[in-house]
Amino acid sequence: MPSYRVSLAVGLLQPGVDPADVLPAAADAARELTTVESYDVGVVRGRARITVRFLADDDAAAHRVADAVQDRVDALADTFGGRLTRRWGNRWYAA
Repeated sequence: MPSYRVSLAVGLLQPGVDPADVLPAAADAARELTTVESYDVGVVRGRARITVRFLADDDAAAHRVADAVQDRVDALADTFGGRLTRRWGNRWYAA
């Protein structure tokens, strides 16, 4: 089963949202649909970016998972720069 990852830049949080809740919510959204391999938060070009790595049967299924993650995080914060990639060997390619 191919490995995919979705990454999103996270901006301003909705009122009352704890920053510590955003990454677990993203992983939980993916976990409701598939197996989550890992999840992480980092800083890219001065902006917070979350990444959720997961398994999916094909690109169509991966897009459904990525959309679920984006929808969940959009309810908590402003997001931009969403990207879905698929692992092939030791490299990541746009899915």
